[in-house]
Amino acid sequence: MIEKMGNLRRTNMCGDLREDNIGEEVVLMGWVQRERNLGSLIFIDLRDTTGICQIVIDSTVSKEIFKKAEKIRAEYVLAVKGSVRKRESINKDIPTGNIEVLAKELKVLDISETPPIYIKDEDNVSETMRLKYRFLDLRKPKMQNNLKIRHKTAKVIRDFLDENNFVEIETPMLTKPTPEGARDYLVPSRVNPGEFYALPQSPQLMKQLLMVSGMDRYYQIVKCFRDEDLRANRQPEFTQIDMEMSFVDIDDIIDLNEKLLYRLFKEIKGIEIKLPIERMTYKEAMDRFGVDKPDLRFGFELVDISDIVKDSEFKVFSGTINNKGCVKGINVKGYESKFSRKDITSLENYVKDFGAKGLAWIKITEEGISSPIAKFLSQEELDNILAKMEGKVGDLLLFVADKPKIVFDSLGNLRNEVARRLNIIEDEDLKLVWITEFPLFEYDEEEGRYVAKHHPFTHPMEEDIDLLETHPEKVRAKAYDIVINGDEIGGGSIRISDRELQKRMFKALGFTEEEAQDKFGFLLDAFKYGTPPHGGIAYGFDRLIMLLTGSQNIRDVIAFPKTQSATCLLTGAPTNISDEQLKEIHISLDIEK
Repeated sequence: MIEKMGNLRRTNMCGDLREDNIGEEVVLMGWVQRERNLGSLIFIDLRDTTGICQIVIDSTVSKEIFKKAEKIRAEYVLAVKGSVRKRESINKDIPTGNIEVLAKELKVLDISETPPIYIKDEDNVSETMRLKYRFLDLRKPKMQNNLKIRHKTAKVIRDFLDENNFVEIETPMLTKPTPEGARDYLVPSRVNPGEFYALPQSPQLMKQLLMVSGMDRYYQIVKCFRDEDLRANRQPEFTQIDMEMSFVDIDDIIDLNEKLLYRLFKEIKGIEIKLPIERMTYKEAMDRFGVDKPDLRFGFELVDISDIVKDSEFKVFSGTINNKGCVKGINVKGYESKFSRKDITSLENYVKDFGAKGLAWIKITEEGISSPIAKFLSQEELDNILAKMEGKVGDLLLFVADKPKIVFDSLGNLRNEVARRLNIIEDEDLKLVWITEFPLFEYDEEEGRYVAKHHPFTHPMEEDIDLLETHPEKVRAKAYDIVINGDEIGGGSIRISDRELQKRMFKALGFTEEEAQDKFGFLLDAFKYGTPPHGGIAYGFDRLIMLLTGSQNIRDVIAFPKTQSATCLLTGAPTNISDEQLKEIHISLDIEK
């Protein structure tokens, strides 16, 4: 039954035909979406990457073609030659719904078994099946549209950066392991027994070398790799829009990237974002929202009531404050009636996942205050709490008392969860914000020392440099993130280009000169020969595409993604390799097969 194309050559795409094409003879090729046999007529919906066109097989036109068409099933690959005519029963759901093609020649280019998943967007099939049969999943219009938007986004970015004198330069995939916050994927060297390359977590050091080389403006849309525990929207290999600029400071980088974001949203989404984009310091973001990537599409901001309850008889509050903790709350304004005792218990269980010991609450109803903690608070304390939190009838006040980090984590995530449960977030609403002045260091409890919050080459704010040795916890970084609707889409910093300042930075991080030379020697050596002030930014390309396509899952915007256990259900990777291959790369395993 399978036939060759012969002299047939595709003249049009299935989704492109319109009424203007009526009377034309066309050749279409594609897959069968569905077929309907009405006795003397067979209707076939033929699909390609542009859409669907209805094909009509009329037994009075050709019995031979009709007989062939009777055997056609879903996902067969066809070539159809015929004339475009007006359709009698209009289908307003598809762009080609006013026309159809009367077949005069039909070839079956390939047949198909019954697919294990439906080729339609609303299939409700498990993700396991979708990933196992990814080549079928990618036939769906939504998935193809996601990849087309990904392609167009990359093109818009390349065009913009080219117009602004950036040069696209590839950096190595096999490189030296350097500490960048996550585990490296290691690649054994066959020709250098016992030695390993690392797959890059980012091109950070290479792009800085390109600035030393005088390239001035570099960019790359590049694969990066991190061997870390995966969450819902993480992948072991991901794509980054990476850029670096010489002779710049923070404003130069932010100004250029605002223009890039404006271009992206206008060309991809038809939305003109307002410039300049709001800026907010890290401290303000944490104080108001509890996280450094705040979603600004709704309120429920954090309010500190520690000063009000520091001497309270409610020991959960006062005891926490006396133990160097704090008490903060959020006002779920106007939604008191939406939360029953059971709902509040559910929220309490939610914050416990972030280390909180409990969740205190106050309901303000028409009848008055309803709260299990009210009896432990004086009337003055209650009045002051309501005043500071702007509590009115119909409000629900939620509180966490603990160490500052736990309070921030708990309430910062709780406000997002409450908004999600209330379904008050407008997906089409866009709220962009730059977060600036991050801490240069963060304290690692396990290692018992300060570590770089971003990376060891981030420049401190000039006015904080003298605090490096004495108060590292107070040093702010010349770092910035772009946050859109509560997701960090990109981040970067001004880099250290002064060798002496870099030495002080390493010392503050606990590196000896020998350790610094061992890990970063090739960069430090380059810095001896004239280094321009430089800085850059990197965007998570996959997360950006999620935002532009309205996808909820990062795997929906990557052609061949991995699962949360970093496996590929399509190919079966990772897999065992033979003893011969292990021997070639000088590796022996001490695990039981």
